[in-house]
Amino acid sequence: MSRRVVLIRAVNVGGAKLPMADLKAMAADLGATDPATYIASGNLVADVPGDPDAFDRALEKAIEERFGYFREAISRTRDELVAALAAHPFEVQEPKYSYISFMLTAPTEQAIASAADVPTGNDRWQVIGRELHLRYAAGAGRAELKEAQLARALGRIPTTARNLNTVRRLIELAGS
Repeated sequence: MSRRVVLIRAVNVGGAKLPMADLKAMAADLGATDPATYIASGNLVADVPGDPDAFDRALEKAIEERFGYFREAISRTRDELVAALAAHPFEVQEPKYSYISFMLTAPTEQAIASAADVPTGNDRWQVIGRELHLRYAAGAGRAELKEAQLARALGRIPTTARNLNTVRRLIELAGS
């Protein structure tokens, strides 16, 4: 068993309902122990059996079978979350305006270079490993960054973003 933070992309928005009690139950059905969730946006902390990637794919399948939609599950260890938070390259003026977008895989150097042309306005982004760090000048709801264009340039890698407040809370929930 390994302690993992499993992030489910785009749930409880746009009609994709996923009650957190059901997420915990599905994780337990897949062999996870001590499952806990944080806010209703697809954040699960649990001890998962075997290969974490296999667990993530099984959880995706379970969600699709039960709820009828597909959403990616992207997981990290507590130490990986700590490292991502420590690597955040932007001054944090407002934690809720700064995000880490966890990617399933790292983009290629060529993709990162081509994404440099994406208009950002006063927003900023930087890829570090498998994380896309973002800072929105006026909040994600008023982004100047052309996010769809950035996603295309980076290779349409499945991602799910959490603001720095949420990342800190998930680190706490994952324990030491």
